[in-house]
Amino acid sequence: MVNMESALLWAALCVYVLAGSLAIIAVVMGKKPERLILGLMLVGLILHTSAIGVRWNRLGHGPFGTMYEILSSNIWSLMLALVLSYWRIPKIRPIAATVIPILFIMMGWLLLADSRDSTLPATYDTIWLYIHIGFGKVFLGATLIAVGLSVVILLRYSKSEIQRFPSLPSDKALDELAYRFMGLGLIFDTLMLVAGAIWAQDAWGRYWSWDPLETWSLITWLFLALALHIRPLLQPSPRFGAVMVILVFIVAFITFFGFPFISTSAHQGVV
Repeated sequence: MVNMESALLWAALCVYVLAGSLAIIAVVMGKKPERLILGLMLVGLILHTSAIGVRWNRLGHGPFGTMYEILSSNIWSLMLALVLSYWRIPKIRPIAATVIPILFIMMGWLLLADSRDSTLPATYDTIWLYIHIGFGKVFLGATLIAVGLSVVILLRYSKSEIQRFPSLPSDKALDELAYRFMGLGLIFDTLMLVAGAIWAQDAWGRYWSWDPLETWSLITWLFLALALHIRPLLQPSPRFGAVMVILVFIVAFITFFGFPFISTSAHQGVV
C-alpha cells in the first residue's frame, strides 16, 4: 500500500509539472493548448486524490498531522481551486502560468518532507476539524487565484516584460476580479476562525488561547480585511492592489505552513 501511495503521488506530481510547464510555454510562445492543460490538471487531481485516499484508508485518518500530509492535501486543494477557475473563467486561463510555479515550490518541499506514518490525537476526532480545515482551504485557494491575477498586473508594469498576456482583460478588470476573490477569501477565513473556535472549545475547553497559530491566524484575517478596506477608501492603483494581495498571501502562507510546525502548543499541526 505504501508503494502504491508513493507511485500514485509521484505520477500526480509529474502530470502537474507537465501541465504547468505547458501553461508557461503557452504564454511564452503565444499558444493556447487550453484543453490539454485542463485535461492534464484533471488527470493529476485524480491520481493525487487516489494517493491521498490510499494513505487515508491505511492510516484511518485524513492528511492533517504531519507537514508531508498537510503539504500534499494543500497542493491538492490549491490545484482544485486552479482547475475550477480555469474551467469556469476561460478569460483568465493564462494566469495558470503565474500560479503553478507556486505549486511547484510546494511540490519540491513535499518531496523533501518526512513521509512516515502519523497518528492523530483524540481531539481531532470531530466534525469541526473537517469544517475548520475545509473553510481554510477555500480561503487559501481563493487567495492563490487572486495572487495569479496580481502577478500578471505586476508583470505588465515591468519594463523588461514583453506583453505576454494580450488575451487577458485590462489591469483594472483583473484588479476587480482579484478583489472579488479576496472578498471570497475573507468570508471563508472568517468561517475558518469561527469553526476553529468552536472546535477548540469542544477539544480543549476554550475558544481562544492566543497560541502562535491562533495569533497569526487573526493577524492574517486583520491584514486581509485591511487590504480589502483600503480599496474602496483610497482607490489605489491596480499595481498597489496587486502588491497588497501578494503580501496577504505571504502572511497566510507563513500562518499555514510556518507556525504550526514551530509551536509546541496543543494546536501544533492544524491547518
